[in-house]
Amino acid sequence: MKISEIPKYVGKDVDLRGWVYRKRESKSIVFIVLRDSSGIVQCVIKDDNKDFPEAQKATIESSVMLSGTVNKDERAPGGYEIKIKKFKIVGLADVFPITKDQSTEFLLDVRHLWIRSRKLTNIFKIRSETFAAVHEYFRKNGFYEIQSPSITGVACEGGSTLFPIKYFGKKAYLTQSWQLYAEAMIFSLEKIYCIAPSFRAEKSRTRRHLAEYWHAEMEAAWVDHEENMRIQEELITHIINRVVKNCSEELEFLGRDPKELKKMVMPFPRVKYKKAVEMLQNVGMKVEYGDDFGAKEERELTKKFKKPFFVVEYPKGTKAFYMKENPKDPATVLCDDLLAPEGYGEIIGGSERETDIEKLKEMLRLKGEKVKNYEWYLDTRRYGSVPHSGFGMGMERVIMWICKLDHIRDAIPFPRTINRLYP
Repeated sequence: MKISEIPKYVGKDVDLRGWVYRKRESKSIVFIVLRDSSGIVQCVIKDDNKDFPEAQKATIESSVMLSGTVNKDERAPGGYEIKIKKFKIVGLADVFPITKDQSTEFLLDVRHLWIRSRKLTNIFKIRSETFAAVHEYFRKNGFYEIQSPSITGVACEGGSTLFPIKYFGKKAYLTQSWQLYAEAMIFSLEKIYCIAPSFRAEKSRTRRHLAEYWHAEMEAAWVDHEENMRIQEELITHIINRVVKNCSEELEFLGRDPKELKKMVMPFPRVKYKKAVEMLQNVGMKVEYGDDFGAKEERELTKKFKKPFFVVEYPKGTKAFYMKENPKDPATVLCDDLLAPEGYGEIIGGSERETDIEKLKEMLRLKGEKVKNYEWYLDTRRYGSVPHSGFGMGMERVIMWICKLDHIRDAIPFPRTINRLYP
């Protein structure tokens, strides 16, 4: 059985298997803290047991199987203790290289071992629940799950952050987003979503950037800018509710109060970009109208809000070519960035999409792109174009915020950053 099931079997014998998490011993007794994917429990064996020498041999991270009686003990980790009757080493571990105090870089070098830590184990449980919540929300709301190519011939978010690859003698790139392909598919399925890796060659060393990350994206026909933001609000609220319901213990272990997350109820505030610039200038930040916000600017803005909030209607030149021109202010586009509070910043970027083919061509030229490379995409406007919108949510950024992490690298098992490709 799993360690988490032990409270149901006080006074009874159980069989467990897992890894030695901690160990201390004397001549006559050995205490082993056993871990599995569900938790930890203290196990004790005395020298009158024939398997005592086997327990003495066990090293940290050795895999073992044991049988014993469950006793309630408030002093023990988890509040229970197993009095061992049988003990067997399955895989004897070498001296484990990770001790109590290690540098960040060393722990990244041995990431394949550090992922066994209780901290990362709890994060990855929440990560799993977050992915499940995204699938659940979209499927309950009539969206079809669709995949798009990871290899593409054109830029979606700008050429400066593309990873070039060799593709049978042709120029190709790792995808920044599924969006251009998704816009083609809404004409058959109308409401679609995807969770897949995206790649951004951003030369950034901030605590919230990854070169490879998991992207939850949505595209839907007949959806305008306001409805797009409503879907984002509902999705974030649904994720929080499911994670709090199913992972409260993991959240508390990580220092996140589930009650604080429950306060993140919709609707979320909306702030126009122009107003956001003024807010930053008022606190002495050197930012001008037309500048895009970086980590420092977003962190400052989050001080004004206790829950996620939207920054809307950015200047046209700061955003991607496909965003719809704002009919009330043609210098801006109908877009939004959803920022998480507590300094975490952008977790979702979305927009209504431009339907005017000539405006799309003009923006492509202004961005330095060749219009002929996008002819297939422009066909989506030539043949039955409709109002439509979509967004992309960085899964690791959401997980980082929910788990109250210091760095995004801990939100994914094997992070890829500008200076990290191993292991």
